[in-house]
Amino acid sequence: MNSANDGEVFIETRKLTRQYQVGSAKVQALDGIDLNVRRREFLAVLGVSGSGKSTLLHLLGGLDTPTSGSVCVDGRDLASLNAYQRTLYRRTGVGFVFQSYYLVPSLTAEENISLALTFQGTFGQQRRRQAAEAIRRVGLTHRAGHRPSQLSGGEQQRVALARAIVHAPALLLADEPTGNLDEATAAEVIALLSRTHRDLGTTVVMVTHNREMAARVADRIVRLRDGRLVDEEAAAP
Repeated sequence: MNSANDGEVFIETRKLTRQYQVGSAKVQALDGIDLNVRRREFLAVLGVSGSGKSTLLHLLGGLDTPTSGSVCVDGRDLASLNAYQRTLYRRTGVGFVFQSYYLVPSLTAEENISLALTFQGTFGQQRRRQAAEAIRRVGLTHRAGHRPSQLSGGEQQRVALARAIVHAPALLLADEPTGNLDEATAAEVIALLSRTHRDLGTTVVMVTHNREMAARVADRIVRLRDGRLVDEEAAAP
């Protein structure tokens, strides 16, 4: 680990705040987060359900906008982007892996990955070549022609990871990627995330409630509680 460039900040949040209106009440999901993530760093964000982990990830990925404060990724202030520019940012610069796999049931594993490239505007032989390489990277070439219902949970999450990295994004965001998996399969997926981070030089931000799992792969761990950063530590070597 420790592959991050210590001097180069890739993600910077300042006084990042997100409130939601629920009926007549305001819910403070994030409360003034200041966070730097270095280029090519693997950062794990720990916290219990409701601590603000997923909200933070959605703001970093341009899926949501802050109530106040700023998010800058690779020098771009996401708040300055219009809706179309945020869509382009998500499509070209970010890969998402969620707890649920969100695969299209009627498509094969390789077709699910290829569909992501269609949204990128990649077609023909190049699309087939990139999809084949992504599915090879996650060790599922032999399952490329199978539909999600024919795959195990771990295999479906591998397909979801291949779909997330097929366009070689600079940033990979993983939201409880092992939450639906048994312990052994979860360890395999975490190891695959780590290898992807190492081989592609991708900056990874993973949110999880499992500190032991995070410590296996992360360069650094931060902890959220009630929407605030309360702790930070270097992961064990």
